Amino acid sequence: MIDPRPFHIVSYGTLLGVQFYQSFVSGIIAFRALPRPQFATLQTATFPVYFSLQSALPIVVALTASKGGQPLGISGLLAPENQCGTLLPLATTAVAGLLNMFILLPLTAKTMRERKHQETRDGKKSYDPAPHSKEMQALNKKFARVHGVSSLVNLVCLGATIYYGYVISKRLD
Repeated sequence: MIDPRPFHIVSYGTLLGVQFYQSFVSGIIAFRALPRPQFATLQTATFPVYFSLQSALPIVVALTASKGGQPLGISGLLAPENQCGTLLPLATTAVAGLLNMFILLPLTAKTMRERKHQETRDGKKSYDPAPHSKEMQALNKKFARVHGVSSLVNLVCLGATIYYGYVISKRLD
């Protein structure tokens, strides 16, 4: 039988690294370095990949979880002693990624398209200085709300991943 531990550590490290890099490095640098339209194009291309990894990698981490070099398997993940430390943080991470991918990302993209159409009607960019039309104010508020929820979900996801890292660190000899 193949020892799952190296796969577990690599998949966990990839998950944490991707989350940290996208949240605190890549996104911030891109926002500062790119004009707004190019930044939006980059994020539109990046987020589906990011949320896919955020959803799939916790499953790989869970499937490679082990105790004493032996895979836990589904029954081991569901065992009471593994529910809070393994199953809960990894399920939280996967569900948060799916929520961002299938609900919040499409809602954000739809709001961005609506703002683009409103910019054409108003003759003014959504991020130009005020004043804005009532429609653009409502769209900007909606975008800020959806983006804020997505960011919060992402931080919960990152927190669950870090918590799981703490849990597995306690297993080290």
